[in-house]
Amino acid sequence: MISMEVGVQVVGIVLRLLNFFLAPLFWFRARDSRRLPPVTNPVLLKSAAELADSVRKGEISSEELVTVFINRVKEVNPYLNAVVEERYRAAIEDAKAIDRWIVETKKSGSFEELVKEKPLLGVPFTVKESCSLAGLSNSVGCLENAGRRATADGGVVSLVKKAGAIPLLVSNTPELCLGWETTNLLRGTTNNPYCLNRTPGGVAGQRCVSAERGVRHRGLYPPAAAFCGVFGHKPTPGVISIEGHIPTLSDEQFPKFLTVGPMTRRADDLPLLMQVMAGPDNTLNLDKPVDLREVKVHYMLEATDAMALLRVDRCILDAIRNAVRYLEKECGSTVCQEKFKDLEDSVEISVSVFFGMKDIPNLMQDPANPKRDKSLVVELIKYMFGGGSRSLQGLSFSLINRSHLFIPEARSGYYHARANKLREHMEKTLGDNGVLIYPVFIGQAHHHNQVFLKASGVMYTMVFNILGMPATTVPMGLYKGLPVGIQVIAAPHQDRLCLAVAKQLEIGFGGWKPPQ
Repeated sequence: MISMEVGVQVVGIVLRLLNFFLAPLFWFRARDSRRLPPVTNPVLLKSAAELADSVRKGEISSEELVTVFINRVKEVNPYLNAVVEERYRAAIEDAKAIDRWIVETKKSGSFEELVKEKPLLGVPFTVKESCSLAGLSNSVGCLENAGRRATADGGVVSLVKKAGAIPLLVSNTPELCLGWETTNLLRGTTNNPYCLNRTPGGVAGQRCVSAERGVRHRGLYPPAAAFCGVFGHKPTPGVISIEGHIPTLSDEQFPKFLTVGPMTRRADDLPLLMQVMAGPDNTLNLDKPVDLREVKVHYMLEATDAMALLRVDRCILDAIRNAVRYLEKECGSTVCQEKFKDLEDSVEISVSVFFGMKDIPNLMQDPANPKRDKSLVVELIKYMFGGGSRSLQGLSFSLINRSHLFIPEARSGYYHARANKLREHMEKTLGDNGVLIYPVFIGQAHHHNQVFLKASGVMYTMVFNILGMPATTVPMGLYKGLPVGIQVIAAPHQDRLCLAVAKQLEIGFGGWKPPQ
């Protein structure tokens, strides 16, 4: 029987009690009753592939398309507070140039070659500030970086632009991408489009690039796609460049834990964007058809039933059951309820391996005296009284980095070995024709700052960054007006299985649904 570390149990019990007693306070503080203006222009509802096709056919000019999206951003940003810096005028000039280019290539007979080389020609996209868009803000929510600008495009941003897409803006992140909600002292808090009192997610609540939606850094906390009711894909590590991303670590394991991937409203845009972002020489075989009758669908409802940790909400459990039942009955997939026992210790494995890396950012370092660390307690008190230089997200990250949740250092090697054992077991079980359907978080989007009481939910996604396995977040509808999401996981380099299952579930359950 696997036993949870005593320190993790104590922390879990304390957080569970606080979550129970403080829940009414979060409901009481939720006073913003505004709703996003509804989408009225049907162009905004099309997929990136459809938009690119419309531009190529001349059904809409790139200038018109970019203007539509700019107007929508201007309409909703006062509600969401997502935009850090925009380049609207430059984007419109880029679009005009593309429109002229399309006319010229059609006349010269080289249009087909252009289509092949630039599958996203004329389509607008957004970039998370952490992914670096040349000339725009690159502070990543950090006060001491205020005013810093990116000197070059990040690797993935460069590829999306090369495919013909037009960047509109850079958007908000947690402080140095080290938080679980998108909030910082420099830019403020970003709100969830379905309920402004709730969070859109954090670290991989970050859209880093995507056509018509956003590409996203998928790090410690990737439920943001689930919280916002869209599709998101965390690719196999190393397939997509993380060049230019902030922060970066010198540890050789870091590129295995941090990945960049697409986030879209439509499932069929994921393979398109993956092809662009991974480059022409990728080995994922994304064009290879997937016969779902040959796919074995494993599923787990929860990682653990330990009383110390919060349980998965019923709406998430029902979504998993519905997905499995649909794939079995409608698609002919073989289903199997699985129990990967080592996932019970996802918290210990994730914390031990991730925080065991070298060169993790020290947010308590005193800029005036780099050899000295500030007091975490003093900084927390300053924050409580409206001062200090670190966000609550940053302080919480520092606390975990220092305490390792009280997991003894002597146990680090044990959990590294457990991670390797779990990776081998899951890769062998899933093979080249299996997926695992699993919760992406313990519940739906929570109220701002409530993540500290629901921190154990991170175990459902962070561990797959540690294991280096691809995962796709799939929206399964709304419950009480909020999105419900699950994730589909596969063995490394089997991303196409995740994407195929996501597409089929979109057909069966409707995919993205607008805020009501």
